[in-house]
Amino acid sequence: MRAAWYEKQGAACDVLTVGEMDEPQPLAGEVRIRLAASGVNPGDVKKRQNAFGVGMPYPRVIPHSDGAGTVDEVGEGVSQEWIGRRVWCYAAQTYRPFGTAAEYTVVPLDRVVPLPEVVPLEQGACLGIPGITAHRAVHVAGLVEGRTVLVQGGSGAVGACAVQLAHQAGARVIATCRSSSDREIALRAGADEVLLTDAELAERIRELAPDGIDHIVEVAFGANIKTDVEVLAQGGSIATYATDAPTSEIPFWQLVFSNARIFFIGSDDIPTEAKIEATHSINQALEAGWQGLEIAERFLLDEIALAHEFVEHPTRPGRVVITI
Repeated sequence: MRAAWYEKQGAACDVLTVGEMDEPQPLAGEVRIRLAASGVNPGDVKKRQNAFGVGMPYPRVIPHSDGAGTVDEVGEGVSQEWIGRRVWCYAAQTYRPFGTAAEYTVVPLDRVVPLPEVVPLEQGACLGIPGITAHRAVHVAGLVEGRTVLVQGGSGAVGACAVQLAHQAGARVIATCRSSSDREIALRAGADEVLLTDAELAERIRELAPDGIDHIVEVAFGANIKTDVEVLAQGGSIATYATDAPTSEIPFWQLVFSNARIFFIGSDDIPTEAKIEATHSINQALEAGWQGLEIAERFLLDEIALAHEFVEHPTRPGRVVITI
């Protein structure tokens, strides 16, 4: 099969190789997917860069955790009814060496989700990490129905998913973003109000939610924690999945006096049952008419280095997809 891989970490143009590999075969409890599209996440780029300092987990890595295509083989214990189904998959390269930047990938059945017929395969390749992270960030502190949820960075991939999933769950959703064009993305995702990030943001949030924000989905913990604490309701919660500063200061006593709860969301290790619940909610949103995530750029497999470089230095918002 045609595949992309790296055997050392570094710059995309230096370490990514495209060539031929043997087709993988599914083991018991696994399915093989003939891929149509592979989604590129920032986490995929960081692994290739060794941004977290963990080194090469395997001698050879086919990158990317998210993808979509058609099941063409199943392992022992998996129903033959899966063969021929359009599916999206997630965590293909989570604690495994070979992800979705290839013509075929093999994943455990619990990481495979039927793709609604109305949804393009390339959109299916966008859903995994952003959607599951967003769902966990929205729901980790409990039910949000009838509550006010603030999504910081509501135009990003996780942010837009969080806006939609919180809206779907019956929350009142306030989103923040950095520009007018980003504002439209958050509104299309289902936000009730969208505020531009500026020096008066906390004041304008308090005007919209005078009793405070019940739950916050946070994209830039270090930069936004002071604002978050200013607008958080008594007993409110914050779920953060990213930060602008690896070592962040927190306003400790304000958090104590607010009886705040903070949740840190790492997509690889979200509990399995929460991941499965997330996939159901994502499909329900798509079936109800949600159009999914914006796609900024499409690349061919041979252009994978360019795709990674685009993720590192995007020129417009949206997801990056490699068509296989």
